[in-house]
Amino acid sequence: MLVGVPKEIKNQESRVGLTPASVKELTLRGHQVLVQHNAGAAIGLTDEMYVGSGATIIPPRRKSLPRPK
Repeated sequence: MLVGVPKEIKNQESRVGLTPASVKELTLRGHQVLVQHNAGAAIGLTDEMYVGSGATIIPPRRKSLPRPK
């Protein structure tokens, strides 16, 4: 399964759909996770933390998450 985690665009919104720990659980089970650049920055979660958990970081300015080939 492909799972996408976009960065929240509302003002004053700091939630993020998955934490790095959640990403690790999903990737260990064979799922692919795409996380938008700085998706977790508002709560102190870095892109490096997500990559270390198995996610792929995607560019910040996209209208939709890309479908991997």
